[in-house]
Amino acid sequence: MQSVCPATLHGPSRRSGREDNKLRAADRAAHDWYQFVLSFPPHLVREYLTRFGIKPGQIVLDPFCGTGTTLVECKKLGIESVGMDPNPMAYLASMVKTDWKVNGSGLLRHAREVADLTLSRLESQGIDDFPTPPMFQIRRKNSPKLCGLPEETVGLLLSNSISPLPLHKTLTLLSAMEELEDSRFTRHERLALAKALVSGISNLEFGPEVGVGPAKADAPVVAPWLRHVESVVTDLRALRPQASTPTIVHRADARNPGAVLKPESVDAVITSPPYPNEKEYTRTTRLESVLLGFIRDKYDLRTLKKNLVRSNTRNVYKGDSDDAAVVGNAQIQRLAAMIERRREELGKTSGFERLYARVTKLYFGGMTRHLSELREILRPGARLAYVVGDQASYLRVMIRTGQLLAEIAASLGYEVLALDLFRTRLATATREQLREEVLVLRWPG
Repeated sequence: MQSVCPATLHGPSRRSGREDNKLRAADRAAHDWYQFVLSFPPHLVREYLTRFGIKPGQIVLDPFCGTGTTLVECKKLGIESVGMDPNPMAYLASMVKTDWKVNGSGLLRHAREVADLTLSRLESQGIDDFPTPPMFQIRRKNSPKLCGLPEETVGLLLSNSISPLPLHKTLTLLSAMEELEDSRFTRHERLALAKALVSGISNLEFGPEVGVGPAKADAPVVAPWLRHVESVVTDLRALRPQASTPTIVHRADARNPGAVLKPESVDAVITSPPYPNEKEYTRTTRLESVLLGFIRDKYDLRTLKKNLVRSNTRNVYKGDSDDAAVVGNAQIQRLAAMIERRREELGKTSGFERLYARVTKLYFGGMTRHLSELREILRPGARLAYVVGDQASYLRVMIRTGQLLAEIAASLGYEVLALDLFRTRLATATREQLREEVLVLRWPG
């Protein structure tokens, strides 16, 4: 394998900390309709579009598109883009956030009709969408019967991620949306509900990782949902001039881009794949995925996870074989052996801990498959930017993700141009500052 020296790769440094990863006020239109907590910022996309000299008429791919940061930024600049993601919630977000042709006035009018129907039904049940402080509440003799979720569906959620009364109001709103469904507006209304769920209705808290905070006995549902719809409508008026710029989103596995993309059709790639750590990425969107009907049972969840690059022990399955792609990679094999030795030395014997070494090989094997298959759909001279981060989740063994992916890319024929420092972040396990970098590649063709 071709060796890549870190000293020759490190490009320009940026400031450390969270500031460089925040969504700037000027960028909020469309980007703020719905976001992952783990998203990378729009200004980083702009920087590499400029650096790569990408202009209208060229095509940019994000094979791990998530909630569409790269796609939205390309569309704002009049650049055609394509996204891929197997997560149905991410697919919905990317589709909606790049659909600016919807009639805003019609969307708002329809959403108000849905809101009126929902409030009417709640009122008939003696339920107010504006929670009354406990000291002013009147105890009713007969409490309304609340709607809930099937037992097998509840088991998919983080425990206590949403309280019974807000859940009932959310299900009532969804029922009204279904009854008054208008295909022109449904997707935008559903995404606004997803945003309202994670930003106030539920008990979820985001750290950088998703968790559950104190339970809310009640929370408004219709009002925050309608506010998010209104915000979308306001943005649509400003975004309309670029509404016709083409954006395509595929619900697809990044390890097989050739299944949905034509050979030599892509001029640039700007993306952020998952990192090798113990973040279970489907947990980030689990509540809204369940309530919107994307994940109904364990089979749906398993199907989703199988289409993801293996980056944590909770989506490793018996038949996985991506590790075969790195059998001859001495660096990855040494890293996995080091993790396994550390596990044995520490006497760690849980099922997940026993998988640390294997998931490391599966991760880099999956990324090897992705980079290998990607070559067919890149045009000669295509530039690529991968936002990746060092990790120490597996028994504090340092995984230099960017450096290892650079070496894999070089072995596949890519030119490694730089490993730019994007920011540093504090490791939860070690309290050390870890590098988050942008791996910059060129496909010579």
